[in-house]
Amino acid sequence: MRGVDQMDLAERERRMPPRESREVVFDVSGLNVRYGSARALKDVSIRVHKNFVTAFIGPSGCGKSTFIRCFNRMNDLIPTAVVEGTVRYHGQDLYGPQVDPVEVRKRIGMVFQKPNPFPKSIYDNVAFGPRVLGMTDDLDERVERALGQAALWDEAKDRLKASALSLSGGQQQRLCIARCLAVEPDVLLMDEPASALDPIATTRIEDLMHDLKRDYTIVIVTHNMQQAARIADMTAFFSVEVSDEGKQRSGILVEYDTTPKIFTQPADKRTEDYVTGRFG
Repeated sequence: MRGVDQMDLAERERRMPPRESREVVFDVSGLNVRYGSARALKDVSIRVHKNFVTAFIGPSGCGKSTFIRCFNRMNDLIPTAVVEGTVRYHGQDLYGPQVDPVEVRKRIGMVFQKPNPFPKSIYDNVAFGPRVLGMTDDLDERVERALGQAALWDEAKDRLKASALSLSGGQQQRLCIARCLAVEPDVLLMDEPASALDPIATTRIEDLMHDLKRDYTIVIVTHNMQQAARIADMTAFFSVEVSDEGKQRSGILVEYDTTPKIFTQPADKRTEDYVTGRFG
């Protein structure tokens, strides 16, 4: 795996656009998530900016995956989940009564930890979403464009009818990214997208994220701190708060700032302990 260059971090900090010029895509305020009586997230407030890569880091069980699934209402699919607070997407309340979760998931795509291609051809995997949504004009062109954006076209163009399951793990994950891109989303959510991949395939995914952020807003959950330092513009550190009785564990947002500051000048001792390996 590639290391993290301190000089590179400093240069990226210098190049960051000023806060007042950053367009807000998600504005989260006072978010609480419960599964039945168990509180997974407590009072999270954060803003995610357009065309940034935003990383969520923290120990296991601190609610990172729960949080990222709030952005496209995936938690709606869990019967015991209760989401409280406000999640605004371009100013609109994502949990408002008039909002269609299916439309939300079209605009806000998701790539999961393990590649999950459908047992169909490469072509049919990418064409699946557009067909379901009636976006079938110029379907061949749409499939080619999505595969190209996912850096998979050159490897797949001569085998589009082959099973997606014949691809390598890294290729399958890029195919899943292409499947998201085919429906023209605004945001890509990635929950540990490289954790099941080898270092070479991981590098391809990281390089791809650098390219894609020109056109998309990307939010990623990762346990790999070096990966967060390499790819993210902004990083949020989550931890676990334990109740006085020791019976209740809730995920909390400890600190959120530019990635260079989180990794070189964190404001909170808990963040410093985590990124230096003294905790978690």
